[in-house]
Amino acid sequence: MSRPAPAPRSAYARFQVLGTRWSDNDVYGHMNNVVHYSLFDTAVNGFLMRRGLLDPQVGKTVFLVVETGCRYHSELRFPDEVEAGLRVMRLGGSSVEYAVGLFAREAPRAAAEGRFVHVNVDRQTRRPAPIPAATRAALETLVMERPGETPKA
Repeated sequence: MSRPAPAPRSAYARFQVLGTRWSDNDVYGHMNNVVHYSLFDTAVNGFLMRRGLLDPQVGKTVFLVVETGCRYHSELRFPDEVEAGLRVMRLGGSSVEYAVGLFAREAPRAAAEGRFVHVNVDRQTRRPAPIPAATRAALETLVMERPGETPKA
C-alpha cells in the first residue's frame, strides 16, 4: 500500500509555535505518540480561544472531540519547538474537521499529520448545536484542500 507523502507547509492556512517538555520524550528518545494528540488539541482550541470563540468554562456551547487520527512521518523530540499548521477540511452545520500538521522548526514537511473532528454541542444537553456565525466566519479562514485531496461535502 502506497503511503501519502508528508504535507508541505503550504497545505496549512495558519501556524503557531508550541513548545515541548522534557517529559514528552519516551524511552526511545523521541516524543511519545500521545503528545501529538495533546498538541493537536492545543492548536485547535488555542485558535478558538485566542479569538474569543470558545469559553470552556461558561460558554453556552462547547466543542467536543468525536474523532481523531494521526499519521507519523518522522520523529519529534524535546527540546524541539513544534510548529503546528492548521486547516479546516470540512465545515458542517455543527461539526468541523481539522487537519493539523506538526512540523519540526522550519522543516519543509510535516513530521506528523492529524485529523481532528469537533462537534459543537449545547453545554447542558450535550446535543449538537449550530456553529455560531462568528465562529463559522473564523473557521472559514482556515478552509483549504491539501493538494490532491478530494473535497468533502
